[in-house]
Amino acid sequence: MLSPRSTEIVRATLPAVGGAIGEITPLFYDKLFAAHPELLRDLFNRGNQADGSQQQALAGAVAAFATALVEHPDVRPDAMLSRIAHKHASLGVSREQYSVVQRHLFAAIAEVLGDAVTPEVAAAWDEVYWLMAHALIAIEARLYEQAGVLLGATWRPYRVVARHQETSEVTTFLVRPQDGRPLPAARPGQYVSVQVTLPDGARQIRQYSLSGHPEDALQFSVKRVAGTPAGEVSNHLHDHVAVGDPVTLSHPFGDVTLDDGDAPLLLASAGIGCTPMIGMLSHLAATGATRRVIAVHADRGESTHAFRTDLEQLTAKLPDATAHVWYEHPEAPRPADRTGLADLSLLDIPAGTTAYLCGPVPFLKAARAQLLAAGVAPARIHYEVFGPDLWQGGDA
Repeated sequence: MLSPRSTEIVRATLPAVGGAIGEITPLFYDKLFAAHPELLRDLFNRGNQADGSQQQALAGAVAAFATALVEHPDVRPDAMLSRIAHKHASLGVSREQYSVVQRHLFAAIAEVLGDAVTPEVAAAWDEVYWLMAHALIAIEARLYEQAGVLLGATWRPYRVVARHQETSEVTTFLVRPQDGRPLPAARPGQYVSVQVTLPDGARQIRQYSLSGHPEDALQFSVKRVAGTPAGEVSNHLHDHVAVGDPVTLSHPFGDVTLDDGDAPLLLASAGIGCTPMIGMLSHLAATGATRRVIAVHADRGESTHAFRTDLEQLTAKLPDATAHVWYEHPEAPRPADRTGLADLSLLDIPAGTTAYLCGPVPFLKAARAQLLAAGVAPARIHYEVFGPDLWQGGDA
């Protein structure tokens, strides 16, 4: 809980800090990477830094946490903290790195706001930062303990035992540990971080959802990222990682996981967002689930729809499951059930349904609004965003 005096100061200065966050965060990262270039080379996503999306995500998280502290002082925003902590644990973030971030963040705040950052203001925002940091450190320590790894020591050597081309843009990799120890426990919906060494020596990291339920391997699927800048890791995996090659993975993490109850389920995805949903369907089929399952997918067309056959086969294995597919540009000979963007309001959604969503943010917002209109409780709508979470304020 934020102290009463700091609450007053943060409430009074939140508009100024929030208004300047667009200047503060780029300056913070400039200072951080100038002092610690290894963080940009080996930890932070260089693509997200180049397009500014990581900076927007940090700004949103800090502002959201400060706002929560002053508006709801007795309630900690655990949903937001849990999501960040799982990402950090997957990257192997250590408690010592929080002090490094604090030093450069506050230097950037002082430089941008100048004389407005009095000692009192600095102390109040320092309190905000460390409340958030210590909460994250505690959650991450529990995650490391549950995973059976030392603090920050999440990395493990694997070898590729198979790879499958799902579409021209999506490849699935199956990997097994090289150290002879058992596979780590994983829950449907979780992801792994994959670390690769690029030609310039950088060890870049990206996170990929577990996209299946094999008994003797971990399975993740990678979409080749085009554009400027192109996806460094996705293209490297597609072009240079073959069967037999080593690859470094984290322990599986992620807080958007399939519940174990009997309530009806709705699994809705768009594009490469199908990967965690296929992982969930694989688990349901492997465990003989009998609950009602509605699987929804939206894509550009049949040729870009990864796991189309898996979607059909897995729902066919479940006694009370249906699949609904929307394509923006249907292709013969296998057109979609429907043409255009996914519209969940057209479906008969049972009372008590728990929904899981994954895809681009516009899809998530539209799907969530349609589910709310259909009577699905906000607390039962869970979502996963690939990349920095720029959707602030959604229930998860």
